[in-house]
Amino acid sequence: MGASMTSCGACLLAVALTAAAGGCKGSSSDEATAPRSPRPSTFYVDGGAIRDPSGRTVVLRGVNLAGTHKYTPYLSDFGPADYARVRTDWGMNALRFLVTWAALEPTRGAYDDAYINAVDERIGWARDAGLLVVIDMHQDLYGEGFLGGDGSPKWTCDDARYAAFKPTTPWFLGSLDPNVGACFDTLWTNADVRGHLVEAWRRLASRLAKYDNIVGFDPLNEPFWGTYPFSTFEADRLAPFYNEVTQAVRSVAPGWLVFAEPSASRNLGFTSGFPKLPFDGVVYAPHAYDPSAESGAGFDPDHRLSMLQKISDMRAEADAMGASLFLGEYGGNPSQPGITAYMTAAYDGAGAVGASTTYWAYDKGDDGYGLLRADGSEKKELADVLTRPYPQRVAGKLLSYGFDPSTHTATITWEPDATVSTATEIVVPARLFPAGASVDCGGCKVEEAAGLVRLVTSPPGNPIVVTLRPR
Repeated sequence: MGASMTSCGACLLAVALTAAAGGCKGSSSDEATAPRSPRPSTFYVDGGAIRDPSGRTVVLRGVNLAGTHKYTPYLSDFGPADYARVRTDWGMNALRFLVTWAALEPTRGAYDDAYINAVDERIGWARDAGLLVVIDMHQDLYGEGFLGGDGSPKWTCDDARYAAFKPTTPWFLGSLDPNVGACFDTLWTNADVRGHLVEAWRRLASRLAKYDNIVGFDPLNEPFWGTYPFSTFEADRLAPFYNEVTQAVRSVAPGWLVFAEPSASRNLGFTSGFPKLPFDGVVYAPHAYDPSAESGAGFDPDHRLSMLQKISDMRAEADAMGASLFLGEYGGNPSQPGITAYMTAAYDGAGAVGASTTYWAYDKGDDGYGLLRADGSEKKELADVLTRPYPQRVAGKLLSYGFDPSTHTATITWEPDATVSTATEIVVPARLFPAGASVDCGGCKVEEAAGLVRLVTSPPGNPIVVTLRPR
């Protein structure tokens, strides 16, 4: 963030400076896909929600792991205990797991099996910790050829472009450099180069298809339009790329959902021009940052309403695509003002529209957005506000979830689905509910486990409103 590269979200400021005239097209108004019968045996998208095979709405709440995966050796020193910690300490249930093309194919045509083996091992750690996973193909400033960049291997673009690049302070202004744009143009227009990225995805998916805790994949982090008009980039170039990579991935991992990011221009609030994609299982996956906080000024509490509106608008864009909504990145620096108000606004905005979220990021460092200090201890001010109750599985259509920290009261609202017979599960982190939760559900049958409440029978009413307080 700011002058550092602890989050890819900071490049949104550079995007503003390159915005071309013409604005962005409005989104499609197509309605969500009708329910399918029988239900799939894997995760699927229906009615604007991720669903599990029983038909329950699934909410992902987790972290990005990890920013250190961007750079050689492309993996962190985090082990099984760290994966378990995400679940046990903060009650989270998901990871957005970063991989890079440079790690997968460092030399043209030569794929790194040792790296794929190491990723395979870590997805197993996530499974053992009870964590669902979204695989993210990460990039910033296109790739490694540009100083400070990550993502694409050097061989994918002309060395002359790298040599002509002029690093900037802050780093994200490098997105303005025409050499960066030219390399993106090559990716979008050169079928041979792009085909290598598609093949890298296919090989990785082939190895990881055995894991039932992988929900899906994010084809490319914060895709940049290069020199193409950003107003039509999503429809003309990004959507065809997503179709291409999805066909390859689903040839070996047919159940994986597509976590489709909009153009990086969306980070600034420009309306997405995404058409409805020509396949099912789509999760709309924008990022939600406050521009002032991204610039290093901290979060102004007066920006709360704009944060809520931004997320509400993203929900409308997801609906137009027939998609679920997943905020793949949000985050803040606790050393700057307003972190509690900032993270509360993000949680409240996501809860108001029933969205999934992953915080940026599970990293170490005394400064920056990382959840951990350099010694591995948590940043308490972050952990306190990120640890929140949420419904991880809902027997029906989730309408909203929320938490009032002044009264420690969680409220979950949904429309029941009589065809779903499995329990609704609500995460109640021990940090907030040390003796468990008192549940007001109109007399429904409740079971409790560590950090979890299960509503075994459906509460009365439509919509259903359930409240939980510390016992």
